[in-house]
Amino acid sequence: MIITIDGPAGTGKSTTARMLADEIGFTYFDTGALYRAISWQILDQTISYQDQEALSRLLKTFSFRIRSIGGEKHYFVGNKDVTRAIRTKEVTAIVSEVSALKMVRDALKPLQVNFSKEIDVVFEGRDLGTVVFPQAHLKFFLTARPEVCAKRRHQELVKKFPNQSFSYETILKEIQERDAYDSKREHAPLKQAEDAILIDTSDLTIREVVEELKNIYLARRE
Repeated sequence: MIITIDGPAGTGKSTTARMLADEIGFTYFDTGALYRAISWQILDQTISYQDQEALSRLLKTFSFRIRSIGGEKHYFVGNKDVTRAIRTKEVTAIVSEVSALKMVRDALKPLQVNFSKEIDVVFEGRDLGTVVFPQAHLKFFLTARPEVCAKRRHQELVKKFPNQSFSYETILKEIQERDAYDSKREHAPLKQAEDAILIDTSDLTIREVVEELKNIYLARRE
């Protein structure tokens, strides 16, 4: 069974997807980490994502793995653990442009499809219910007010990188710009699938969101 959870940044979809998967016995797949990983490697190899020949060569050798270490998911590009590296400001600055490229989306789609074979998965991202898994058994689309999303993102970054400083105003501006860009991009834009269930998480705790999605899943399963 495939469950998709799409939505803008800061709506709580990553934490919700991870908790939901744990509670219903599914595997969790963060597609945002996948696109961040290829963005990280582009920066690591100092190539331009606008250089189609160089990008094509990189995509042919791109290797992405997920491992559980100490109860937490770690992401690897080749043999390098990039779990923290893919969350840096530098990666965030280019991931929208990289993930909007048709060449990139076409190359990474099979990785997601292959992961879903013969196992139950909760996929979290931005175009899963519309493009990658239009046949998904259950689709959710999470939304929230921009100010709430920015506050959540700011708290997340401060917790992950306590030695760095982050501006709430800058984060709010970046979220608004990225969501606007992703919604208007030509390939796989951010939008709610017609058969997706819309959940506004602005005034809900993560626990409340998870319970709502879980109850819907259990009702559908019966």
